[in-house]
Amino acid sequence: MSKTVVAFDFGASSGRAIKAEFNNGKLSYEEIHRFDNIPIYENGRMCHDFKMICAEIDKALQKAGKTDSLAFDTWGVDYGLLDESGKLIKSPVHYRDTRTEHAAEKVFEKISPAELYAETGNQIMPINTLFQLTCEEEKNAKNLLFMPDLFAYYLCGNAVCEKTIASTSQMLNLGTGTWSEAVCQKCGIDTDIFAPLCSSATVIGEKDGIKVIAAAGHDTQCAIAAMPCESASTPAFLSCGTWSLIGCELDAPILTEQSRKDELSNELGANGKINYLKNISGLWLIQETRRALKRAGFDYSYNDLEMLARAEKPFTCFIDPDDPLFATEGDLPQRIRDYCRSTNQDVPQTTGAVIRCIYESLAMKYRYAIEQISENTGRCFDVLHLLGGGTKDSFLCRMTADSLGFDVVAGPTEATALGNIMLQLIALEEISDIQEAREIIKKAEKVKTYKPENHNVWRKAYEKYVNIINK
Repeated sequence: MSKTVVAFDFGASSGRAIKAEFNNGKLSYEEIHRFDNIPIYENGRMCHDFKMICAEIDKALQKAGKTDSLAFDTWGVDYGLLDESGKLIKSPVHYRDTRTEHAAEKVFEKISPAELYAETGNQIMPINTLFQLTCEEEKNAKNLLFMPDLFAYYLCGNAVCEKTIASTSQMLNLGTGTWSEAVCQKCGIDTDIFAPLCSSATVIGEKDGIKVIAAAGHDTQCAIAAMPCESASTPAFLSCGTWSLIGCELDAPILTEQSRKDELSNELGANGKINYLKNISGLWLIQETRRALKRAGFDYSYNDLEMLARAEKPFTCFIDPDDPLFATEGDLPQRIRDYCRSTNQDVPQTTGAVIRCIYESLAMKYRYAIEQISENTGRCFDVLHLLGGGTKDSFLCRMTADSLGFDVVAGPTEATALGNIMLQLIALEEISDIQEAREIIKKAEKVKTYKPENHNVWRKAYEKYVNIINK
């Protein structure tokens, strides 16, 4: 039987709709709509433009025509608040807003970092939902919906909390699969505000005869669901877009003190496994640098920036991509120069040198994270599946292979949308499970393998990198 589904894949910088046809085991798909997701400012806060995004959803559905189902995946942690009548109270605040700057310190007065990690397993980051809620200025909300669930609610009127997106919040207990009473009570959060939890690949309602499905609300988990790996293999993965999320699948969370200190995160996968990973600032660094250059009058394409970077001398300076200095919008090139100056490195003077510094620093941080993951899991990795938009960046793929010293399999580029699509097909009972989905994707999608060519050179530079970020 043939099925038509629409995957809404929304990132922090852009959104798109992918229409897919699944017929006799074969999948075809195309992007039918795309828009820029540009933050707005409301009452002094950086916010997501919910009304604009909803208008783009409506446009996409008009273009889609006859469709059996739809589902949303988005970035993690952010949410919308509903009033007693079920209406959105205000625009959802963006995780890059500065309101959480000192939130962690306030939370640690109520619960220690060790107890917080042992309860939730999440990498402790100020952007996490828990810290956002402690800064929440709206105190009279009836319900909280995470972003993918909020968009689904906009269409079908049914409120749920899909588990993969809930697991990014720093409030879900991975052992019980329910909200952590210990964390919520100590932090003054009423769990009644949350909609009922539901599993990935669940039909939750309808919109004009179209089934609305909770796929995997967290875009990372959609991407990992589409990883074209063998059923018996245990590779590392890197979902690379605005954020880089690097890790592996486990059967159970790792909640040790060492894991916490290494800033590793346990999140629920769409297949019920634990995705043990590290959140690393990703192509945001390139994106925001390009925006800063454009504001200064230099309108470079991404290809222009890559060519400038390729022409520069390697390994002259590094940054820690996750330093708070680089977390918010602004003059990123100047911040990179300031960081290099403060760490007694050569200061990148040209645009190409700044971009090369970012690329090399990302590739080095990937190795740093893989070494931490290996130490905490006892696993040795010999292949990395690189998924998502970063697969189109051959410069980064090549550097990553050289940095890691083993193969990088890049693809599929549309991993997030494909995972969303496959989870809809599971909900529609067209395919059985995620492993079958991965087999379909493995046969249908082209991937490119990057083998390390200069690992010895990178290994020497890596020692310098580690010394700089650990100062």
